[in-house]
Amino acid sequence: MSLARPAFDKQGPLTDEQRVDAALHAFVGEFGVIASLHMESCVRCGLCAEACPFHVATGDAKYTPIRKLEPLRRAYQREAGPFAPLVRAFGLVKKLSIAELEQWQELIYDSCTMCGRCTLICPMGIDIAELVKEARHGMFKAGLVPERLALMDRAAQQWGSTATPGEDLPDILQEAAQQHGVAIPCDLASAEMLVTAAPAELGEHTKALAAAAKILDRTGIRWTMHSAGFDASNVGFNNGDLALQERLTRSIIDTAVRIGATTVLLPECGHAYGAARWEAAKWYGRELPVRVIHMTEFLDEMLSQGRIRVKRIGDSATFHDPCQIVRRGGLEAAARRVLAALGFELIELQDHGIAGTCCGGGGGVVSNQRATPLRHKVFDIKRAQVEASGAKRFVTSCGQCRITLEMGARQVHWTQPIESLLELVADNLAD
Repeated sequence: MSLARPAFDKQGPLTDEQRVDAALHAFVGEFGVIASLHMESCVRCGLCAEACPFHVATGDAKYTPIRKLEPLRRAYQREAGPFAPLVRAFGLVKKLSIAELEQWQELIYDSCTMCGRCTLICPMGIDIAELVKEARHGMFKAGLVPERLALMDRAAQQWGSTATPGEDLPDILQEAAQQHGVAIPCDLASAEMLVTAAPAELGEHTKALAAAAKILDRTGIRWTMHSAGFDASNVGFNNGDLALQERLTRSIIDTAVRIGATTVLLPECGHAYGAARWEAAKWYGRELPVRVIHMTEFLDEMLSQGRIRVKRIGDSATFHDPCQIVRRGGLEAAARRVLAALGFELIELQDHGIAGTCCGGGGGVVSNQRATPLRHKVFDIKRAQVEASGAKRFVTSCGQCRITLEMGARQVHWTQPIESLLELVADNLAD
């Protein structure tokens, strides 16, 4: 079943011809050895189709992951492949058109979360998710980004955060501290650990900030948040805005170095983990001067070291594995050790661990309003698996996944609460 064709968005004053040229120039810039090998390797087996939740949920062939790379493949064949001069001379592959790039906007922004499930299943080892991310670099250069994501990009360029200007952070933290009855230090001149946040935690989900503060205070670590570098979500990473991605990453790493912190603690956010843990070093050209860890790693380490203890809850639970944290980031076992410490009887979903199904909202999809119908179809896959597990509790370790799942639950009047691993630990700290 094919969904209605959405409107396509454009930014900036470029002509259609200039947009095509800007996209092609950026695409060609991505074709190093690895990307080129991936472009040459696809055997059109179709296995990636059954890995993609958007294809599975809709049955529409256009959502097959490898088809989402078609314009990138054509750019490679015409401009960078080993036979590119012959391809151009004989007109074997047509130059991309603006209409094709506009249609492609839906495929790589509305119906792809860069979850990496297609990458996992590909028998040729093609990192399809990474290629989609690289394709977004060209789409951003062409000014062909969904407007809701472009709006967030402009906010981050102006403020250094999609949530708030840094100058407002101390007031936001003070209000959250008063609301939840816990101190949240801000702008300390020195600290062992720089703690960061996701935008939602500075708005409707301040309990996550309070939960982190309660746990950190138990550990005895000297920590702070800082108005010079606090938003770890990195909208540039999702949109394909490399300049913004670098700026947001550097604001966090450089702030940590300036205050003498040895560790940057990331929030329960999947793409924050990808941007700050796995891609940050490329902006420095060397090993990072600080350690970057996800909240799940931190909880696991504090429990294993005995620096915090928790009361055992005892219910059955199932767990949503966030794609960027588990499949792309490797934290499958860490989350399960924390769940075990809380005394949960873990009932795994049909698709779990590195094979887990995406929530449907990562990669900016949850913020892209026109993708809502697609996102809800993907949610139905997850809901069915949770219900089939029979578990009493449903837990995740990504705030963005939690928001996406909650939005899907409201749409279908599903009453199952979606719980945060961080908040469960904070709520059950033992004396």
